[in-house]
Amino acid sequence: MKMNNGREEMSSQEIPANQYHHHMQIDWMDFVTSDNITPATEANLVERAVIVGRVGIMMLACGTGSWRVRNSMNIVAQTLGMTCSADIGLVSIEYTCMDNHRSYTQALSLPSTGVNTTRLNALERFMKDMEAEGVSWTIGEIHARLNEIQKSKGNYQPWMVGLAAALACSAFVFLLGGGLVEMLCCFIGAGFGNYVRRKMIDHHMTLFACIAVAVATACIAYLVSFMSVRALFNVSPRHEAGYIGAMLFIIPGFPFITSGLDLSKLDMRSGLERGAYAVIIITVATLVGWLVAMLVHLRPEDFMPLSLSPLMYLLLRLPASFCGVFGFSIMFNSKLKMATTAGLIGAIANTLRLELVDLGHMPAGAAAFLGALTAGLLASIVRKKVGYPRISITIPSIVIMVPGLYMYRAVYNIGLTSIITGALWMTRALLIVVFLPLGLIAARILTDNKWRHNG
Repeated sequence: MKMNNGREEMSSQEIPANQYHHHMQIDWMDFVTSDNITPATEANLVERAVIVGRVGIMMLACGTGSWRVRNSMNIVAQTLGMTCSADIGLVSIEYTCMDNHRSYTQALSLPSTGVNTTRLNALERFMKDMEAEGVSWTIGEIHARLNEIQKSKGNYQPWMVGLAAALACSAFVFLLGGGLVEMLCCFIGAGFGNYVRRKMIDHHMTLFACIAVAVATACIAYLVSFMSVRALFNVSPRHEAGYIGAMLFIIPGFPFITSGLDLSKLDMRSGLERGAYAVIIITVATLVGWLVAMLVHLRPEDFMPLSLSPLMYLLLRLPASFCGVFGFSIMFNSKLKMATTAGLIGAIANTLRLELVDLGHMPAGAAAFLGALTAGLLASIVRKKVGYPRISITIPSIVIMVPGLYMYRAVYNIGLTSIITGALWMTRALLIVVFLPLGLIAARILTDNKWRHNG
């Protein structure tokens, strides 16, 4: 810690020092000097400001956008009798708390980013309690509550997360036009790929390594299972195109959507950093997928037609969309009830989007906007009854709308120097990616008075 013109600055994070030597652990209790009887509102500026920073960095670690992080920090600061100004990025926060002509500044950072909707839900409940009762809590009580939330473990083992990805991606590939063969092979490929990814994350492997190994594993597992199915049942080689679906668990839905939400609130730093992070993941994943495809001679051809009636498509798209969203929600560490809620919203919103394209001949971007708008409006209604954070059910419900197939085909064709074809697929993908957050933004403006206004 160092002094600078009356301000104290500190760089910190929440990861053990023996795991990340360049991200040293902070012991929050070192800042507690008052007794456990005095209300937190009467504690010194440093003790109160540290609470604000800790809440902010814990919210940021859950993968939520900067608006929600800043709103939570403001609630804590106001409850404890301070004002707060924060600059928030993807993995870092710089903030200043002010009280009676004094100020205290901290710089906090995380070693990596991720998504944890269950912990986010717990923090949301903490914020409601803090706003209602926080003036009578002591500093020690507040840290004890935050310690309990921070120590909560994930809800699912790696094999469970692998199964969730398998379910989501096999449903995803059906919605893209694949049949039973593609769904079966995709189930196997995505399951192995995300299992490996989760194990690498648990061992704190770096981002690029996790993406590359997971995508390569998924593609190879798809190829092996497809070759086995083909040898047993002599199916058409055109079914190999489903290997793209096996790698779609890597889609960075949360940073893609929260990037647009942050930019809409003029949180430029957070929005641009999240957008860059999402682009990095997509770029690495698609390039690795392209390299594997070149090595084993896989080609992303069109799926074989399924010859289903419009009514049958409608009836099958509803459960497929539910399974896809449910699987992605489990991957975000949502509890079963929360994942089911998101799945039901996603089933309605995504099926509406697909039907608008097929039956209404609506452009894909416009249909994506209406699908995301529907998801946002439904989430606003459901949220009042179940109390989940809006973002924990809206984003999983539209992640399945992110055009991972288009992105991969764009990179695949650009890699083959088919620039015009690659640019066409990239343009289609960008239109959908832009319209998805716009749909959620429109729903938020219509239903959330606090989010609707600046200041």
